[in-house]
Amino acid sequence: MKFQGSQQYIATQDLMLAVNAAATLKRPLLVKGEPGTGKTMLAEEVASSLGLPLLQWHIKSTTKAQQGLYEYDAVSRLRDSQLASVDASEKVKDIRNYIVKGVLWQAFTAEQPVALLIDEIDKADIEFPNDLLREIDRMEFYVYETRELIKAQHRPLVFITSNNEKELPDAFLRRCFFHYIKFPDADTMRAIVDVHFPGLKKELLAAALKTFYDVRNLPGVKKKPSTSELLDWLKLLVAEDIPLEALQSKDDKVAVPPLVGALLKNEQDVTLFEKLVFMQKHNR
Repeated sequence: MKFQGSQQYIATQDLMLAVNAAATLKRPLLVKGEPGTGKTMLAEEVASSLGLPLLQWHIKSTTKAQQGLYEYDAVSRLRDSQLASVDASEKVKDIRNYIVKGVLWQAFTAEQPVALLIDEIDKADIEFPNDLLREIDRMEFYVYETRELIKAQHRPLVFITSNNEKELPDAFLRRCFFHYIKFPDADTMRAIVDVHFPGLKKELLAAALKTFYDVRNLPGVKKKPSTSELLDWLKLLVAEDIPLEALQSKDDKVAVPPLVGALLKNEQDVTLFEKLVFMQKHNR
């Protein structure tokens, strides 16, 4: 089975090639790109397109690699051992009752092949990727409490996303197929918008895209608006019935767009944009 895009997700040719290459090599696909460029959605759409169940592991700053394998709930076992009931006593004897299976364990022991998303791996500490090297490479891990080796029945299709907040170790990178999702150009963006707003007037879309790329290309912008923020902005423009004239300036110069809070998310960028408009109006 090969991924060829979907009606809900506009995938470029190089992105489809990357997904299929990772599947052929049986290596995780490491996907980087600006926030809001569809990295997480890629895993969801590939899984849906190929008919694979999707298991998701969303990484936080406090996440440890061990949690993806399993966790031993010693506190619950201690509490149950202190109870006088016969049922609790029988339960305590079997340590397996206190092993909590992680996402990797579930993926390895699934009865059918699955897709596995490890989302925003760069949020965790620097040792996190190294701690998963053996498990992702060999598709197995050892449970010390029960003295058993868990091996993958089927190799999952693994997606790993990163926002480049931290550098990933070289040893980890060697085990992945890498793809960087470039920010969509205007033609690709039109196709993406058409999926979400199929009836949008061409004139309104053209004016909105011009404003959107003007904002993105403004030198010094700290947080450039993403694809998802463009879609939010278009949704507001349609909901509020903003006229086309509000997006166009007579002299074709940059103007502060309506509902700009959907695109610019901090006061420095808003101030910078307002200064540019003021300078243009005064021909400076």
